[in-house]
Amino acid sequence: MSRFYLTLTAGLSITLITACSQSNEPDIASPSSEASAHRAELEEGASAIVVTGRKVSAPSMDSAMPISVISSEQIAAPPPPPQSRQVVVTGTAIRAPHPDRMMPYYQDFGRDKFTSTQENSFKIAQNEPVSTFSIDVDTASYSFVRASLNNNALPQPAAVRTEELINYFPYDYAAPRSAQQPFTSNVAVFPSPFTAGRKLVRIGIKGYAIERATRPRANLVFLIDTSGSMNAPNKLPLVKKSLGLLLDQLGPNDRVAIVTYAGNAGTALEPTPASQRDKIRAVIDQLGAGGSTAGAEGIRQAYALAERNIDPNGVNRVVLATDGDFNVGITDQNELKGYIERERGKGIFLSVLGFGMGNYNDALMQTLAQNGNGAAAYIDTLGEARKTLVDEATSTLFPIAKDVKIQVEFNPATVAEYRLIGYETRMLNRDDFDNDKVDAGDVGSGQTVTAIYEIVPVGGPRTMGDLRYSNPAPRAVAAGASEYGFLKIRYKLPKSDRSQLISTPIDRRVEFARFADAPQDARFATGVAAFAELLRGGKYSGSMTYDDVLQIVGASRGTDDFGYRMELTQMVRAAKTAGSMAKLER
Repeated sequence: MSRFYLTLTAGLSITLITACSQSNEPDIASPSSEASAHRAELEEGASAIVVTGRKVSAPSMDSAMPISVISSEQIAAPPPPPQSRQVVVTGTAIRAPHPDRMMPYYQDFGRDKFTSTQENSFKIAQNEPVSTFSIDVDTASYSFVRASLNNNALPQPAAVRTEELINYFPYDYAAPRSAQQPFTSNVAVFPSPFTAGRKLVRIGIKGYAIERATRPRANLVFLIDTSGSMNAPNKLPLVKKSLGLLLDQLGPNDRVAIVTYAGNAGTALEPTPASQRDKIRAVIDQLGAGGSTAGAEGIRQAYALAERNIDPNGVNRVVLATDGDFNVGITDQNELKGYIERERGKGIFLSVLGFGMGNYNDALMQTLAQNGNGAAAYIDTLGEARKTLVDEATSTLFPIAKDVKIQVEFNPATVAEYRLIGYETRMLNRDDFDNDKVDAGDVGSGQTVTAIYEIVPVGGPRTMGDLRYSNPAPRAVAAGASEYGFLKIRYKLPKSDRSQLISTPIDRRVEFARFADAPQDARFATGVAAFAELLRGGKYSGSMTYDDVLQIVGASRGTDDFGYRMELTQMVRAAKTAGSMAKLER
């Protein structure tokens, strides 16, 4: 009997287990009719929610359990998440933008381009008695040196052109009497502070100053670089302010047009009388920076516009304002030089105003200015803009002579060696002096130009000895020899193609026995030259130091109405402690 119950119990157990394992019913709620009726009652309620499920195996930890939700009313979608604040990517870090902070300006570092030249060396007067060069009234180098020192960095040596530092300052030379002979020469000979036993020959000229009431009309085309590289406070915004200052110096009969260039070039303003200042200023004020730099196309359109409206009795000039970073179209300097040379024959002058630091292309600026019958200035501050375009507006815009060349023939009987300080990029061949086809620099109304030679008198401390197979140089000054050399200046009037000649001897009548007795302006110019030579490396400056420069310029500062000479002393002091390279700041 017990075996029967055991067998029956085992059979029932197996049956139950089999039934459970084969069951696929989805509902695990009670299948009774009472339960079904109860469920129907619940579904009639507006807020009733019944959760149903299936028999599932135990879920793994990385999978979700499926759940079905049945509701008599639609569940609204959840509200969207609140918008996050805009994020500005600066390149190296991600920060939430400050409400008062503007986007960073365009800025480059270390891409300034200058033409590197070797300093003029000493020449033996017996072998090469003649020195010829073009005058240079550019001042761009001085302003760039100042900007570098204000950044607590010494300028690269190629950026320092000694003659441009010297000619940045006006000098009190005798003025010419008439515009027909637009300048006279001023010569002084005095001991050199660089090396004992040597002398300096200072040559100065001053251009005839045109009266405002009699100056010719100006037909100007402002050619403005509006490319993306000009988007910096010391570039396009300063350009606008600078041209606004120049606009205020123009008379009612002058005319202004505006051409801009970025990726393309176009005319922003047709020739307009300067009396309509508000209209011209409105066009300048609305300019913005962006895009690439099609500088060559801008130059072409500016010259074409100036030519279409040329004034045969006035001064026709393109005023280019740029950082020189051409990167679209013609960018080769030789191609641009050839184009500018062809255009200058039409009587259109070119002035170049350089802006910015970091990608400033001085090499291109010099090429354009030197071959376009114009000058180059570097505008680093509003004060410099005022000096160039307000205080010196007539000299900037109105030339009184063009193709001005200087030639000095040294007397081997009194001069053993000589060197020209600066003017390395302006040197000419001897036969260029009398060739009226050879271009040279221009002199503006009232401008002064200064050149300095260092000479080794016969019997003085030479830099080179005699050669074995050549005739030895004189060891003593010949009896009766009083001339150190002979100065010749050749120039053309602005509307003439034929040059005229001025000449004068360089003799002992203009010599001073002591440096302290030399003219005040001559001593100051010597101090400026010494400063420039030290910045370039001091190859020929002897034992001169920055403290010596401070002593020279401090004792010879003289009249300084605008504070330019006092500013030089601050620059010299800055050079004493400036670093060799600008600090990279991001």
